[in-house]
Amino acid sequence: MTAPYLEKLNPEQRRAVEYGINAAGGAPGPLLIIAGAGSGKTSTLVHRVAHLLVNGADPDRILLMTFSRRAASDLTRRAETICTQVMGERAGILAAGLPWAGTFHSIGVRLLREYAEQIGLAPDFSIHDREDSADLMNLVRDELGYSRTERRFPAKVTCLEIYSRVVNSGAALCDVLNESFPWCASWEIELRSLFAAYVEAKQAQGVLDFDDLLLYWARMLADPVLAEDVGGRFDHVLVDEYQDTNRLQASILLSMKPNGRGLTVVGDDAQSIYAFRAATVRNILDFPSAFDPAAAVVTLDRNYRSTKPILDAANAVIGLAKERFTKNLWTDREGRQRPELVTVRDDTEQARFIATRVLENREAGATLKQQAVLFRTASHSAVLEVELTRRRIPFVKFGGLKFLDSAHVKDVLALLRFAQNPRDLVGGFRVMLLVPGAGPATARRTLEAMATAADPIAALGRLPVPPRIGGEWAGLVTLLATLRGGAAGWPAQLEQVRGWYEPILERLHDDASTRLADLLQLQGIAAGYPSRERFLTELTLDPPAATSDEAGVPSLDNDYLILSTIHSAKGQEWRSVFVLNAVDGCIPSDLGTGSTREVEEERRLLYVAMTRAKDDLHLMLPQRFYTHGQRAKGDRHVYASRTRFIPREILDHFDYLSWPGSQGSAPSSSASIGPRIDIAAQMRGMWR
Repeated sequence: MTAPYLEKLNPEQRRAVEYGINAAGGAPGPLLIIAGAGSGKTSTLVHRVAHLLVNGADPDRILLMTFSRRAASDLTRRAETICTQVMGERAGILAAGLPWAGTFHSIGVRLLREYAEQIGLAPDFSIHDREDSADLMNLVRDELGYSRTERRFPAKVTCLEIYSRVVNSGAALCDVLNESFPWCASWEIELRSLFAAYVEAKQAQGVLDFDDLLLYWARMLADPVLAEDVGGRFDHVLVDEYQDTNRLQASILLSMKPNGRGLTVVGDDAQSIYAFRAATVRNILDFPSAFDPAAAVVTLDRNYRSTKPILDAANAVIGLAKERFTKNLWTDREGRQRPELVTVRDDTEQARFIATRVLENREAGATLKQQAVLFRTASHSAVLEVELTRRRIPFVKFGGLKFLDSAHVKDVLALLRFAQNPRDLVGGFRVMLLVPGAGPATARRTLEAMATAADPIAALGRLPVPPRIGGEWAGLVTLLATLRGGAAGWPAQLEQVRGWYEPILERLHDDASTRLADLLQLQGIAAGYPSRERFLTELTLDPPAATSDEAGVPSLDNDYLILSTIHSAKGQEWRSVFVLNAVDGCIPSDLGTGSTREVEEERRLLYVAMTRAKDDLHLMLPQRFYTHGQRAKGDRHVYASRTRFIPREILDHFDYLSWPGSQGSAPSSSASIGPRIDIAAQMRGMWR
C-alpha cells in the first residue's frame, strides 16, 4: 500500500524518493537525480528527506546541503510538515529540525570550529567576505611593492579572482593564468609570492576567507582518521544543485562517502551556469562513473511549469549542446502561444516594448510580480529602469548592489567583527579610519602594537591617544572593551555600536537618515540570531539580497515588476518572462566565447532564462545596442545579430514580431521568421 504522501508524486519522482530506503535501515547506494527545469525537483528532494525520517532515519545523522540558507530552511520546514502529517506525535524527534541543513560554507564553518584544535586552527577565527579579502590582498600587494611596479600589476580584485579559481578548481596557477587570465600570465612568479604572503597574513590575523572554508575542510578530510570520523557522523548526505559544485566540493563529498553509500545528489547539467565561481559541469556528468558499481540515475523530465511551445523551444536550444544527459522535458500544459522573437530598433525601443507589454498583461489580470525581465549582466537593464521609472511602474532588481555592500553597513559589521577578533587587520583598519583625525599611519601603528599583545583590546586602552584626534577615539576604545566583554548581550550590542556610529554617519554622508534606516533594518535582522558570532558568520556566508533600485514607493498592494540577472533568477518562475538582448555579444557574452566550454555555458544560461517562463516568453532582439559606457561617449553603438543559440534550423519553434511596426497586433501563430524583403536574392537575380 502506497503511503498517502507519496501518491501525488509521478512515477519517476517516486522512484527517486524511495530508492534504497526501507524500514530495515541501512544506507542506500549512490543516487543521482537529474531534475529538469520545472520538474518538481524541490518537492522530490523534500519527499526523499521526509521518507528517510518516516523510515527511522536519525535527523542528527542527515546532512543536507543547499546553495542558500533560505533553501535549506524551506526544505527542512516542508519535510517536517510531511512527517508531522504521517507520524503524528512520533514526529517529536524533529523538534530541533534538521540540525545539519545548510550551505556548503556554513556546514564547513561548523565542522572547522568543532575540529579546530585537531587541525591547528583557532576556533574563534573570523570570516572575510569578498571585499574584505580583496582589501587584505591589496595590503599584502602593497607591502610586497607590487603596487609600484614599472608595468601595471593586476588589481586586487583580479588577484583575488585568480587565487580563488586556483583554490576551487584544483588547477595549477600557470594553467589558470593561461586559460582564464592570459593578460596576467607574465606575473606568475610574483602572483605565487603574493598568494603565499596573503595566506600567511590570514593565518597571523586569525581569519579565513570563503575559499578557506572549503579548502580547510577538504584538507582536513585528507587525513584518513578525520575523514572517517566526519563521514561517519552522517548516514545520509543529500546535495541540491549539484551541477553548481566545484572540484573542491566534489572532493569533500567523495572523501566523506568514498563508496557513495547514503549519498544523493540532485541537479541538472543543462542548468550549470556558474563556471565563473569555478563550478564544473563535469561533477554531475561524471558522478555515475565515480563509484563501483556505478551510481543509480533517475531522470525527472516531466515539466509542471511551462507550456508545450515554450518547452519545445527550450529543448531545441539545449538539444544542440555538445555533451549532456539526454532528456527532453515534456508537459501536459498545452498552449498556442509560441515564444516570440521581438525585433526592435535599439535598447530604447526594447524598454518601451517591455513597459507597454507589462502594463497590458497587468490589465489582462497578471500582477506585476508575475512578470520578470531577465538579462545577462546587471548593466543591461539601465535604459529599461529609466523607462519604468518614467511610467511609474514599480520594480525590484536582483543581481545588482547587495545590502551588505553599502559602506555604512560594512562599517558597523567591521566594528562587530573587530570586537570579535581584534587581530583582524582589515576590520580594524576600517574601524580606526572612521575616527576623525585618524589616518592610515595611525591605524597601522595601533594595529601593529595590538597584534603583539596577549590581550589586544586591553593593549589598545593602554596606548596613548594619537595627536589631533577628538573624543571619538576614547569612545571607540570603551565601546570595543564593552563589546569584547559581552555584558550587554546580543543583539543589544548592535544598538551600542549604532549609538557610537551615528554621529560619524551624519558627518560622512549627506543622506544619513536614509542610511540610518538600513542600520535599523540590520538590527531587525540581528534579532533573529542567538549570538554575535552566529550573526557575523551567517550574514557573511549568505547575505540577504536587497533591491538595488526601486522606481518610487511600491503601490499599496506591494506589487512590483521583477528585474533580475539570469544567474539570480535560477530556481524562480514567472507567468511572463522578457529576456533582454538575446543577441550575439550579450548572449553569449562577448567575453564568454573564448572556448567551447565557455560557449556551452552561455547556451545553458539562455536555456535557464527560457525555462523560467510559465505562459509567455519574449526574447528581445535589438538591432543595435550600446555596450556598457558607450552612451556617455556619443552615438557609439554596435549592430547585433540574433543569438547563435537560435540558428535557422530551430526557428520554427518561435513566432516573429517586429516592434513598433506591429505594435498593438498580435503575431500570427504561423508567422515565419526571416527578412521582409530578400534583397540578396534580388541582387543575385540581376545577373542571371
